[in-house]
Amino acid sequence: MAPKPKDKAKPSPASPRQPPPAIEDLFTKLNSHIEGSGDRNNEQSELKKAVRVADQVLAIAPGDEDALRCKVVALIKNDSYDEALSAIRSAKNLKFDFSFEEAYCLYKQNKLDEALELLKGQERNSETMLLEAQILFRLGRMAECIDVYQKLRKSELDSLEINLAASLILAGRSSEVQGMLDAQRIKPSSSYDLAFNTACSLIEVNKYAEAEQLLQQARRIGQESLLDANWAEEDIEIELAPIAVQLAYVQQLLGQSDEAIEAYTELISPNLADDLSSLAVAVNNLVAQRGPKEVSDSLKKLDLLKEQGGADYRLARALDKLSLKQRETIYANRILLLLHANKMDQARELVSALPSMFPDSEIPTLLQASVLVKEKKAAKAEEILDQFSIKFPYQSKIALLARAQIAAISNHHQIAADSLSRIPDIQHMPATVATLVALKERAGDVEGASLVLDSAVKFWSNAMTEDTTKLTIIMREAASFKVRHGQEAEAARLYEELIKTHGSSIEVLTGLVNTIARVDVEKAESYRKKLKPLPGLGGIDIESLEKTSGAKHVDGAPRQVAVEEGNKKEEKQKKKRKRKPRYPKGFDPANPGPPPDPERWLPKRERSSYRPKRKDKRAAQVRGSQGAVAREKNEPSASSSNAASAAAGTSSNATKSAASNVTKAAAGKGVSHSNQSSKSKKKSRR
Repeated sequence: MAPKPKDKAKPSPASPRQPPPAIEDLFTKLNSHIEGSGDRNNEQSELKKAVRVADQVLAIAPGDEDALRCKVVALIKNDSYDEALSAIRSAKNLKFDFSFEEAYCLYKQNKLDEALELLKGQERNSETMLLEAQILFRLGRMAECIDVYQKLRKSELDSLEINLAASLILAGRSSEVQGMLDAQRIKPSSSYDLAFNTACSLIEVNKYAEAEQLLQQARRIGQESLLDANWAEEDIEIELAPIAVQLAYVQQLLGQSDEAIEAYTELISPNLADDLSSLAVAVNNLVAQRGPKEVSDSLKKLDLLKEQGGADYRLARALDKLSLKQRETIYANRILLLLHANKMDQARELVSALPSMFPDSEIPTLLQASVLVKEKKAAKAEEILDQFSIKFPYQSKIALLARAQIAAISNHHQIAADSLSRIPDIQHMPATVATLVALKERAGDVEGASLVLDSAVKFWSNAMTEDTTKLTIIMREAASFKVRHGQEAEAARLYEELIKTHGSSIEVLTGLVNTIARVDVEKAESYRKKLKPLPGLGGIDIESLEKTSGAKHVDGAPRQVAVEEGNKKEEKQKKKRKRKPRYPKGFDPANPGPPPDPERWLPKRERSSYRPKRKDKRAAQVRGSQGAVAREKNEPSASSSNAASAAAGTSSNATKSAASNVTKAAAGKGVSHSNQSSKSKKKSRR
């Protein structure tokens, strides 16, 4: 806001060396900085300069309300909410009313209850009502939020329909958006924000093709209007990121999964860090689309959304502008990924923090039950779901369904049946009735299962509806159940009632005849006559067939077909002829000769006749050329006796070594040979 012009400078102590600037000059400078903050490119620097100039004014005149208000507004516009609150609270002794500014700072810090409390004592003007509606929107109190917006419609506020459309969507009243726009004679294409919100309402009512066209139109309108306002391309991309994310979501809903994943992946970039809300939606949708695939990468992408510097996982403060449902969904998806990754400690820690964040939601309890089931503590999971359903009876449906599923998987059939019995609105639906009967049968409660069927028959008999399909299905199943458990009279009564009220179909008549034949044969015969004879059975004598022993019936096939198939097999067997064996050329089967060697296909080393080649170490003792004359024993050589003894020792050692080698080799085959025989074999081979 622009400061008021000052007529006179307030007295202040002057410095002898440098006189203080005139207060009028400071306010002129302050005004220029505040007006210059309208330029998007220089906004932050101008706001910082405005704060410095306001401090200079307050140094000269500490009690100047205009300077203090300019400082607070500049700090708020620069997102310095802590400093703005500090300045507001330091000026409370001056008795200036900064309640609205303080409430706005608390709203931006997500201290919503404190902000709403501050607004209660404020005058009900358009500014306070708009802030109140935004706080209620953030708190998820959509009915009150819409009520405030509808009161604001009488005032002249620009773009109020954008916020009202968003509130209607989150309140589950998306179908009312178009009617609201028609009543105000506003076209969805009047601005890209309104086109975006209207497209979101179309998504909620499953009009995906129309939503896609409107989103593309919103992106085109936004690009044109922002280019006209001299926005940079990067800033335009960030501003229109929600539209791009929503287009990818529409592709996902239309079944174009690959295109949606590619779009989400392209959107998750460092440039989108300035719009953390759009980044969060893109990351969450990508993680949900992938499911249990690429769990590690999905967890890393969710880490982009956490508050930096925190020990545990908490979403960044900038994501407080997301709705409670959106934030809860992000936390839930992270816990499910942690369960898929078997990171139980992290999942348990995050689950324990969710009830305080979302006290009125059933999702934290369901996630806690999921963690317990993963830890194989099904009984504990059933207990906490039961406690939640008792504490919050109006939200108990999904908790009881989860309890029934966990109990059924854990073979706690009676607990599963009791859980389903406590959900009134689905009690008599055919699927629920069938599940209850099956659970009670497995639990051994046949009487309870029969009571469930009787109650369902009574409910649909008294139902004010023209469609009798559900009653017919349940009565037939009830009759079949009673036959199965020996209650033929009750089953026959149900079949007869079906014939009276819904006509005599073949299935019902057949069931009645089969059932009543066990109780009253004559009555069964009278009903049998109503059955039309099957074509092709007129020439068959049933009495003669009963007297014959007959062929064995093949399960799942008619008797006649089974007999025909047997005849065909016999004919095939008769047609087979014995072929003469084929022998090799020149082989006489009458004189086959000696049998072939059974080891003929074995490798040589594995045959019993194989003998490895061995070296004769005694050949190393031969010295001199062949035919040399040996010395006689009585003719000593010129060498000393020590040399002769050494030669003798060497010869004897070589002999022993050769003998031991031969023995070891022979032992490997189970046969022993002497050195001489081995030597003779070597000579014969040569």
